[in-house]
Amino acid sequence: MRVATITKPFTVEIQEQDIPKVGPGDVLIKVKCCGICGSDLHLFKGTHAFRKLPAVLGHEVSGEVVKIGENVGRIKLGDRVTVEPQVGCGACYFCRNDMTNLCLNKKVPGTPTWLGTFADYFLAPEQAVYKLSDFVSYDSGALVEPLAVAVHAMNRIDESKIADSKTIAVLGCGTIGLLVLAIAKQKGYGQLFGTDTAPFNRKLALDMGANAAYDPLNESPSEEINTATGEKGVDVCIVAAGASNIIDQASSLTKKGGQIILVSMMTKPIPVYTYGLV
Repeated sequence: MRVATITKPFTVEIQEQDIPKVGPGDVLIKVKCCGICGSDLHLFKGTHAFRKLPAVLGHEVSGEVVKIGENVGRIKLGDRVTVEPQVGCGACYFCRNDMTNLCLNKKVPGTPTWLGTFADYFLAPEQAVYKLSDFVSYDSGALVEPLAVAVHAMNRIDESKIADSKTIAVLGCGTIGLLVLAIAKQKGYGQLFGTDTAPFNRKLALDMGANAAYDPLNESPSEEINTATGEKGVDVCIVAAGASNIIDQASSLTKKGGQIILVSMMTKPIPVYTYGLV
C-alpha cells in the first residue's frame, strides 16, 4: 500500500509498505478521507513535539472497515467509521481518572508504534473506532476528531462565571477555531469575534456566525473587541493560533476575571506579559 511519509523537513515521499496485519482486537480500515491538521504542518516542518521524522502523516480519518480481528464484536465489516487517534495505557493515574489525553504512555498515529492515516489502509484497535451515522459523509467523518477537540475546549469553560450576554473571541480561525465558533453559536453566545491572517478563514468565520473577524496583521483586535464590548472585553477567549504575541493579545481583549482557553500547539517558547493576566 502507499503511505505519505515526511522523510526530512519539508519533504514528502510516497512510499510502499505492507498492509498492516490485523491482530485479534484490531480493525483494518480502507481510508476514504483524511484531514490535514495544524500538527501535520508541524510534522512537515520537523517541529512537532513528539512525532519524530521519518513519520507518516495524518490522524484525522474516515473510511470503510474491510477486515476485523477475531475478538472484535462492536465493529462489523463494511461499517463506515472514524477513529479517536489516541490510545491510553489504561493503568496510569490519568487513564484511571478519565484523562486519557494526558496519558504519559499513550499511543498516537504518526509514531513508530502506530502508522499515520495518510495511507491506503489504517489499522486501529476496536476501542478507538467509532461508527459514522448514515447521514455523515466521509468528508464530514474526517472532521469528527477536530470537532471533538473544539467541543473539549468549549467544555473547559466555567459558564457559571459568565453573564447572560456571553461574549467570546477565537484567535485563529483555522479548522479548530471555526468549529469552536460554530459550537459557541449553538450555545447561545451573543457576540462572537474571530481573528485570522487569511481572508478565506475570516470570511468563513463570518459565514459561521461571527459578528466580526479581524486581520491581526493590519488591525488591532484588542482595540476593536474592547470597543465592541464597551471596553469590558470578552468573557472567554479561545487561543487557536500560535503567533508570538498571541497570549498577550488574548489577555488584552479578555475581561478582568474572564477565561482564556489555550488550544493551539506552540512549538517555540513565546514571551508572556503576566501582568496582563491579572
